[in-house]
Amino acid sequence: MSDSTPSDRLEARTEGSRYWMRLLIAVDRWLLVAVILAVVFCLLVVTSRLGLAPLREIAASQNGIRYLFSPFIGAIITGTSIVVTINQLVLSQELGAVGDQRSRMQEAMGFQTDVESTLGIGVSNPEPAAFLDQLVGGIEDRAGRLGETVTADDPEGAEPVTDFVDDVTRNAETVRDDLDGAQFGTFEVMLAALDFNYSWKIYAARRIRHHHGESLSTEAEAALDELLSLLKFFGEAREHFKTLYFQWELINLSRALLYIALPALAVVGVFLMYVDATTLYGTTLGVDNLVWLASAGFALGIAPFVVFIVFILRIATVAKHTLAMGPFILRETERETDVE
Repeated sequence: MSDSTPSDRLEARTEGSRYWMRLLIAVDRWLLVAVILAVVFCLLVVTSRLGLAPLREIAASQNGIRYLFSPFIGAIITGTSIVVTINQLVLSQELGAVGDQRSRMQEAMGFQTDVESTLGIGVSNPEPAAFLDQLVGGIEDRAGRLGETVTADDPEGAEPVTDFVDDVTRNAETVRDDLDGAQFGTFEVMLAALDFNYSWKIYAARRIRHHHGESLSTEAEAALDELLSLLKFFGEAREHFKTLYFQWELINLSRALLYIALPALAVVGVFLMYVDATTLYGTTLGVDNLVWLASAGFALGIAPFVVFIVFILRIATVAKHTLAMGPFILRETERETDVE
């Protein structure tokens, strides 16, 4: 792979820290939610040791507990309304007349048939990870066939093609390993698909055909044409599975918010009804018990908002980095490459 060729892995070919990108898309969402809530809880407890006004005094003189927790009621109820809106948006994509549903079915079957015809197989696997694995395997096979043919025909002028073939083969092997055992609904399938940089490979394959097309044998041309067709099919399949994943994730988000909203409302209600400056006198580990209690209640109160932010962050990040379909590349680091 040449120095100008971008990395295949999404986290390495985007701007900013790869660790930040990994945090945005790869880390388990529930683990991230738990870490954020724990950080908020610890921050509130530690702040009480900075010599600021004691929480118990604020609660006694200014009714601080009520002022702190009463806004949560409206926020949580509003968030639940947003959940209903999200569900309506997702479900609207699945509703339609029988003609619309039939057209969707015919298009899906036609796409699958075209892929099977190009791959030379009878029936493709219906499971998304296995289907993508078959596509990537076909791309790897055509790339290997192209490299072998060109090397046999013109050993001295085959270097640009063999570099391209090595890049495709290396990336395909990594992606197939990542797809092995991955289940749709988790982010593993989507992450593996994002790490196959098909846009650059389409561009590189078209350059090979443009600059070396006259010297390619009939067999090499056929392998290159099939390779390009499979790369296009991969792009279409990835976009389709990305859409399905977004719908799946939004439904999961809606369910999670609904599950969390009621406990959060119950906790807020307890604080508004029963907690004041006289609650739980004493200290634990040198910290007022009311601080421990109020910090935990605050963390639980913001839990629906944190869940919403964490899930939407991954969806928005994936959407941003997959806006362009096909041969177009939007990232600035790749636009700077000398395409000629």
